[in-house]
Amino acid sequence: MELNETPNQTCIQACIACATACNQCFAACLREVDVKMMARCIALDVDCAAMCSLAVNAMARNSEHAQAICALCAKICRACGDECAKHDAQHCKACAEACYQCADECAAMTSAH
Repeated sequence: MELNETPNQTCIQACIACATACNQCFAACLREVDVKMMARCIALDVDCAAMCSLAVNAMARNSEHAQAICALCAKICRACGDECAKHDAQHCKACAEACYQCADECAAMTSAH
């Protein structure tokens, strides 16, 4: 295994992509005409991006809590994906897709250990 490889590289990449999509969605939601309508989406984007970042760091350092963190990450990603999927904006659709992908990878990671 090379220095920058970890056993959970696929999950790490999905979490990075999800955090990026959530941050982009969050920023785009703030530019929407009806920002108040996007409040839950914005809040979940922030939670999801933070959780994904925590999961990446936990997996990268092979934390003893990585499995529990990824289980929670999967739950938050699904909630964020479900909320984003309710909106027609392209940034929400892209975010929902990234969230569901990350949730699947985190769930697979937790069941593989």
